[in-house]
Amino acid sequence: MDNIANSFENALANFINYLPQLLMGILLIIVAWIVATLVKKAIVKGLDATGMSSKLARWGAADTDDQGNSMVRALGKVGYFLVWVLFLPGIFAAFGLEAIGEPVTNMIDTALAFLPNILAALIILVLGFYVAKFVKNLVYNLGVAANVDRMMSKFTGSDNDADTDMDADKVKDNKQTLASVLANTVYVLILIPIILMALDVLNIDTIAEPISEVLNSILNAIPNILVAIILLAVGVVIAKFAGDMLTDLLRGTGFNKYSSYLNKSGNMNLDLAKIIGNTVAALIGLFFLVEALNALNLEMLNNIVSAVIAYLPNILFAAIIIGLAFIGGKMLASAIKSSTGSTFAGELVKYIVIVFALFMALDQLNFGSNIVNIAFLFIIGGLAVAFALSFGLGGRNFARKQLERADQKIDKESSKPSSPSSDKPNL
Repeated sequence: MDNIANSFENALANFINYLPQLLMGILLIIVAWIVATLVKKAIVKGLDATGMSSKLARWGAADTDDQGNSMVRALGKVGYFLVWVLFLPGIFAAFGLEAIGEPVTNMIDTALAFLPNILAALIILVLGFYVAKFVKNLVYNLGVAANVDRMMSKFTGSDNDADTDMDADKVKDNKQTLASVLANTVYVLILIPIILMALDVLNIDTIAEPISEVLNSILNAIPNILVAIILLAVGVVIAKFAGDMLTDLLRGTGFNKYSSYLNKSGNMNLDLAKIIGNTVAALIGLFFLVEALNALNLEMLNNIVSAVIAYLPNILFAAIIIGLAFIGGKMLASAIKSSTGSTFAGELVKYIVIVFALFMALDQLNFGSNIVNIAFLFIIGGLAVAFALSFGLGGRNFARKQLERADQKIDKESSKPSSPSSDKPNL
């Protein structure tokens, strides 16, 4: 009995000694709950006072105001649990559970040590965002004031009455204008180095290094991109100018009179001068595109475009052959029709010329050269055999008459007496 009494007394003494720690732990829990609740309400009330839910919906972070309110409540709960995390090490220590509270303490110490870097990165991002936005609005308003869209439309030839009457309000509402594109480009170019600075401040190498490498690659590529854009812009202007000048020159020399041979059927309304001018403009633009791709160091696209350019002479010669065949066929058909009065003969000659030209064009394009040559030989051979059979069988009587007439003419010529002058002796 004495042992039981002693054990009870020891337990009671230990409980009495532990009672202050227990009370302190309970008190810390109550204080943590009160502080966490107050922080939660303060966050929610403060954000509601600033109209954060509507701002989140306006910024696109939330679809509706109700969803914005839910996000605000969620932020309040985040503050609530952060307060509990800060109180947990003290609560565990009050209960004598330092081993459990030590990891939480280390985590909090690490977070607090890292907090200045986070705040500095946030400050850099916020200031950079406002600077980039300010410059973006400045570039956009300058572009609208200078009416760069109208200037660009003049170079590209798309200027019309609607463009000339476009006022500043209409340009401002249009997000696809050149001024908007330039403003967004400048905005992105300013944000990239700011993001790099923020990542450097955070000192998170495992995350910052890959992102920094990507952003640095973009920054290094920006000069090449600008050179490529300038080359394309200059190429478009030069190609447009050269194409229009060549079109006007050909029209002035009366080159379009040859269009009548192609437009006689009534189904086409071709303008040869404009076609040639647009072709030359496209070729000039293609050459500038190659130079732009070279500036971007895009090897695969360079190879593709180089192969296309190397094949262009074949295409041009094939187009010239077909065009000359159509024009020449029309001219021959008209000449034969006017001289013989036979429409069938003229059309036959025209289509024979066109077929010959098609085979020549296919051979020029290296489009199954062996097959094309064999097919051409078969067609010529078939036509020859068909002509021989039709003339030998169907026109046998006609052929006999023609041969008899030729034989009689030869006999008549050979039976003529020689001229008297030929009988005189030579002196």
